[in-house]
Amino acid sequence: MQNEWLLDVLSDLKSFAGANGLYRLSHQLDETRAVALSEMSSCRREAPVAMSTDERRVGADT
Repeated sequence: MQNEWLLDVLSDLKSFAGANGLYRLSHQLDETRAVALSEMSSCRREAPVAMSTDERRVGADT
């Protein structure tokens, strides 16, 4: 997975927040990581389609 680094960064930020008493931020980063995982998984399942010079996934939000 080419975007796995993003999950690592979010995990590091969550750890830092928790270690420094930023518990709401830590919780939010946990939720953000879950959203990122979900979106990355859905991107892998969708077939990319080239549209003119701008490449977008079918059904992607614009």
